[in-house]
Amino acid sequence: MQWPFQPHTPSTPESVRPKRSSPSLGRPGAQPRVATLSFPRKHSLADILVIGASALAREALNVIRSGSEHRACGVLDDSPPRWGTSIGGVPVLGGVDTVAQYPGASLVICVSLGSTRARLVNRLQDLGVRDDRYAQLIHPSVEVPRNCRVGVGSIILAGVVMTADVMIGRHVVIMPNVTLTHGNRIQSFATLGAGSALGPGVRVGEEATLGMNSTVRDRVRVGDRSVLGLGSALLRDQPPGETWMGVPAAPNRTTETTASNTPPLRSIGNF
Repeated sequence: MQWPFQPHTPSTPESVRPKRSSPSLGRPGAQPRVATLSFPRKHSLADILVIGASALAREALNVIRSGSEHRACGVLDDSPPRWGTSIGGVPVLGGVDTVAQYPGASLVICVSLGSTRARLVNRLQDLGVRDDRYAQLIHPSVEVPRNCRVGVGSIILAGVVMTADVMIGRHVVIMPNVTLTHGNRIQSFATLGAGSALGPGVRVGEEATLGMNSTVRDRVRVGDRSVLGLGSALLRDQPPGETWMGVPAAPNRTTETTASNTPPLRSIGNF
């Protein structure tokens, strides 16, 4: 199966995240420090810009702070009232289009809605931003086995478990305490809510959203741009673009996931 991202390849047998040199390396008994952040290139950038002054941004900033070698240099958001304020002590510097003023910083998009993340990536591409500018944010409590892969720009918060052979696409957001089991395939821009659990062989489509504490039976497919409601149990394939909920999950005819429901980019700070 072809995947639309270049996976991060481990550089050492011990961890899929690269190890940074410490000033004490070379001294007897010195131990290297493991960086919390990993990048698609072997070198890393010290400064990180957060795209979106959101609640997710606050959680991402905590992951950044858990490392010792990187810092959040600012937040970019298209809502003018936010400019000059701060999120978690980090200044909101201006709109997304000002990204060109910070060519040395890596980026992470902190917007919960997958379709909005996709639109922002396309917009940033038009501004000259390539995939090698995006950081992966992986909480230090998360172990990424050697046969698992995480795409650029993805955010994985505390307590996430990956067992084996899990493939995560680009700009995926995985909230705390999600369980991913062998053979799971999470397409780009998907969002997995806190506490959700996937059986073996589950495939989650592009821009799909799984609500908190939802479960998906083994070998079931979640369609592109579909939504699985809070606490739902999905026992059969969910078609693209549909909202399902309940136990067992069934279509919700009163809700449609269409492009017309996608908030405008100026509202990215609300997510």
